[in-house]
Amino acid sequence: MTSETHSAFGRIGIWSGALHGSRVDEAGRKEIAEAVAELEELGYGTLWIGGSPSPDDAAAVVAATRTVTVATGILSIWDHTAEDVAARIAAVEASARGRFVLGLGVSHGPMVPQYTKPYSSMVAYLDALDAAKPPVSSGHRVLAALGPKMLRLSADRALGAHPYLVTAEHTAEAREALGPDALLAPELTVVPDTDLDRARTTARKMLEMYLQLPNYTDNLLRLGFEENDFDDGGSDRLLDALFALGDTERVKTRTQEYLDAGADHVALQVLTAEGGGATLPRTEWRRLAEAFGGAL
Repeated sequence: MTSETHSAFGRIGIWSGALHGSRVDEAGRKEIAEAVAELEELGYGTLWIGGSPSPDDAAAVVAATRTVTVATGILSIWDHTAEDVAARIAAVEASARGRFVLGLGVSHGPMVPQYTKPYSSMVAYLDALDAAKPPVSSGHRVLAALGPKMLRLSADRALGAHPYLVTAEHTAEAREALGPDALLAPELTVVPDTDLDRARTTARKMLEMYLQLPNYTDNLLRLGFEENDFDDGGSDRLLDALFALGDTERVKTRTQEYLDAGADHVALQVLTAEGGGATLPRTEWRRLAEAFGGAL
């Protein structure tokens, strides 16, 4: 990965499933626009629109910002045809001027009735993006990747990988699979709460759903966790490996573990006891930006 690309993403970004302007009313869209403009001013390197966003969601975030990198994290290949995505991204790119990145993923069998052959389906989708007029080039896309095959594809056919719900140990393995040049931008969920019991309760509410999805549990089993680590929303050891629980200093320490393991960029998703990940935790985003300071 070039130093120019590294600079475009920054070291720290924000991942949020609440940046979907297409799913809210006009007041909600205004709030999102104000929030992403503030995130840009705070100095975060990349804004990741989480939770199966559409190109329209990306267009709204691009329009509300000026310089920050904007990425989908992750657009499902089952929700939109490659041809439609390429056409709509071309319109986004007209105003993004190189700062938009298309994050793509294969989602999960339990969530997608037509789910089949995820690796082959992703290859076919990338082929279609290459053939579209205009195309979405490999330098403007990243893949949600957990296993070795999809990680290698991320290096060969995209800018790199954006793994979700992974440990620092997985990040080290992903770096080895990707090689030294591809972008590695894992998501890290943080619960900025000094009450550890409450923080774990908040984390379990979010994790419980993901533990029903084999792509995630299979990956965690490969990393050495056991089936009983998935009981009751996740064992303490699983939570401690997947989340950053505690004050901002703890979040900084956990983030550095991912960077030390080979990540170029870490996308922080903030969960709160009150809103989970469905709200815009602007106070927490400000505190994190202050804690990281010039290290963003």
